[in-house]
Amino acid sequence: MFPANFIDTKRIGCQVEAKSKKRVLEQLGHLLAQTLTGLTQDLIFDRLLERERLGSTGLGQGIALPHARMKEVPQAYGAFIQVRKGVEFDAFDNQPVDLAFALLVPESATEEHLQLLASLASMFSNPQVCAELRESASPDEVLQKILDWEASPQTA
Repeated sequence: MFPANFIDTKRIGCQVEAKSKKRVLEQLGHLLAQTLTGLTQDLIFDRLLERERLGSTGLGQGIALPHARMKEVPQAYGAFIQVRKGVEFDAFDNQPVDLAFALLVPESATEEHLQLLASLASMFSNPQVCAELRESASPDEVLQKILDWEASPQTA
């Protein structure tokens, strides 16, 4: 189960223009920074990029889960973008990424971090959910797809 206020429509972007992995991370940083007090786009971008340098967060099949632990966040937060045209993300299958979900967690939230990554990976391993997210035309539709998946019996 996702924490309260984990994802909302203000942290969802549809048909985002991005030409590179760095631009995807910048866009995700922007969405997170505009709704999280005391955090800047640059700080979030730097942390996501720092983690990305350890190894690609591209899961394959057009999905990426960039994530970072930050002492500045009191709880887990997510942001999602649907990229208009997939970008190179160094995914193991070499497929371009067109769906990216960024996760920020408190620095000390090791178990929560792993559980959220596992839940997100499970959601994105469902081809029907991915297809619906790719077809969604608005942040409201994307959020509803995520909430529907979360409420479905396979996630309980």
